[in-house]
Amino acid sequence: MSTTNRILSVDIFRGITVAAMILVNNPGSWGHVYAPFLHAEWHGLTPTDMIFPFFLFIVGMSITLAYTKKKAAGVDGTVYKKIVSRTIKLLVLGLILAGFTLSFPFFKDFSTLRLPGVLQRIGVVFFIASILFLNVNWKVLIAIFISILIGYWYVMTQIPINGQPPLLDKVSNLATVIDTQVLTRAHMWKIYDPEGLLSTIPAVATSIFGMLFGKILISQNRSSQEKLVFFIITGIIALVSGYVFSIIFPLNKALWTSSFVLVTGGWACLVYALIYFITDVLKQTKWGTPAIIFGSNAITVFFLSGVIGRLFGMIKVADNTSIHGFLYGHLSSIITNLKLSSLIYAILVIAFYYLVALVLYKKKIFIKV
Repeated sequence: MSTTNRILSVDIFRGITVAAMILVNNPGSWGHVYAPFLHAEWHGLTPTDMIFPFFLFIVGMSITLAYTKKKAAGVDGTVYKKIVSRTIKLLVLGLILAGFTLSFPFFKDFSTLRLPGVLQRIGVVFFIASILFLNVNWKVLIAIFISILIGYWYVMTQIPINGQPPLLDKVSNLATVIDTQVLTRAHMWKIYDPEGLLSTIPAVATSIFGMLFGKILISQNRSSQEKLVFFIITGIIALVSGYVFSIIFPLNKALWTSSFVLVTGGWACLVYALIYFITDVLKQTKWGTPAIIFGSNAITVFFLSGVIGRLFGMIKVADNTSIHGFLYGHLSSIITNLKLSSLIYAILVIAFYYLVALVLYKKKIFIKV
């Protein structure tokens, strides 16, 4: 995957987002984390809550970039086979990440395996969004996007739970009820699941937003300055709409509420607009090289960070302490401000995976998932 003839601002956006995903998943201590690097307890929004929707927004942009010419030329079975193959790979990698252990047979018993997950959601959203992109026009995509936002609000706020109006707390909401009945608690994260079944539908809307955004990005009829203005206006409109919507349907990442789709999509537009301004308007690209390297094997590096992170938590060394505990213990003995040492540990983790990505990049190894 050469960066030649690519839209570098998209690669930079992807790389920054993946690095941020790894950063917030690998603190030195979960008990000592600065507030912006934590998810909101339930309703609300933190910078960390925006990272995953940013990635799904980029998935939508990438679908537009990858399949526009194929759609115009006529789609054959090969394209669909690749979509299915990629989806299956993401699902399998997600289940491996959720289930592997150090004891034989090196995988959790299915009865206790969490089925949803980040990679699984990426796979399902990619599959649905790709099929939609290849089979409907832009007007229909916009209609589907709006229908999802309104329809999800309706079913989540108007359908009674056990005969009572839904409270939209961790238990009294339709998404958790469906997950509990279909998946059962044994296959969920906790009493609710942030990557559950029903909430995947509005996550698809996030990628549709990215697809629509990508259509403007590749437009041949607009200058870079005109595109930039459009990106900023779109972002502002989405933010205002989302925050107004949140009055009746609160911002909530775990439920992936309609207001959450709009607000995080709006922020994605504005963050991308800034990157686009620097790289495509000012023509300054060197600053983004580390992000391009990071994003060139985005899923691979993210998967490795999950596997190695879990291994570091499982493997015991001196005094029955995990590798992670051992390393962070030494760091925190030097930097005694625990929140600061926890953040520095996460930054060091990022540096390690950047080196991994750099080696792959220099050897021109690009693992497609």
